[in-house]
Amino acid sequence: MQENNLYEVIVVGGSYSGLSAALSLARSLRKVLIIDSNRPCNRQTPHSHNFLTRDGFAPAELASIARTQLLKYDTVQFKDDIAESATIIDFGFKLQTQTGNVFHTKKLIMATGLEDLLAEIPGVKESWGISTIHCPYCHGYEFKNQETGVFSNGTTGVGLVKLISNWSKKITLFTNGPSTLTYEEAQLLERNQIKVVETEIERFEEQNGLISEIRLRDGSSHSTAVVYMRPPVKQQSDIPLHLGAEFTPQGLLKVDESRQTTVPNLYACGDNSSHRSVASAVATGSLAGAMVNSSLIEAEFI
Repeated sequence: MQENNLYEVIVVGGSYSGLSAALSLARSLRKVLIIDSNRPCNRQTPHSHNFLTRDGFAPAELASIARTQLLKYDTVQFKDDIAESATIIDFGFKLQTQTGNVFHTKKLIMATGLEDLLAEIPGVKESWGISTIHCPYCHGYEFKNQETGVFSNGTTGVGLVKLISNWSKKITLFTNGPSTLTYEEAQLLERNQIKVVETEIERFEEQNGLISEIRLRDGSSHSTAVVYMRPPVKQQSDIPLHLGAEFTPQGLLKVDESRQTTVPNLYACGDNSSHRSVASAVATGSLAGAMVNSSLIEAEFI
């Protein structure tokens, strides 16, 4: 085993949670490798919000600042690559990347996030993270009091409409097919003057990611400035699954209070195991880094 391929901690994923975990570890004098593919889920999003002192910054700018600060610590290294597989070995993990690099580590932190499984409707992918969004706390203020679409159905749709009603009263629920609302849910929306459109959607009319209207298959259209949706997601990395980690019913990695998964020495932070927001990613990453360092100390101080 080459010494330069041996690390105390490897962090897979170099966005907010991974960088935050690495910072805690760097300041704990730990030898850390960050492996990142440079394809964060918010790469189309022009501005990030609801993160104290950095409200309105571009996501790429936040990551760039974090990287620059981390490189001041001589125990931290970056590798632009994709972690493909990991196996459990005597003292930790053996990790292999897409380019064929092999690394060894005592602790492994997965900060790999989630992949959004977007509807195959023209304009959705192009506007995702710009004017088709999932979080009003992150982006709702910029679209306050404007014509607002909610792309959902049934109980989930009602819940999302109710949440969004704090930011705008001009809401239309697009079910993209027959409504699955209960009678009580339909009455609730009607009392609150929420329109329900069941006609299938043909496309989101957009330019540079900014939606102007939703075109329906019957030829009609509805003007809207923003569409909220909660698409299904999947884990960006299969490594935890292949290592035997357990998941929650929502598909998130199951972690304890220290951010350790059900696999010893395997930790998780950020979107893959918690609420999706920049602030949450940074918080869970910072905690994961500190808890990994604490675990290493416990093993060393005997």
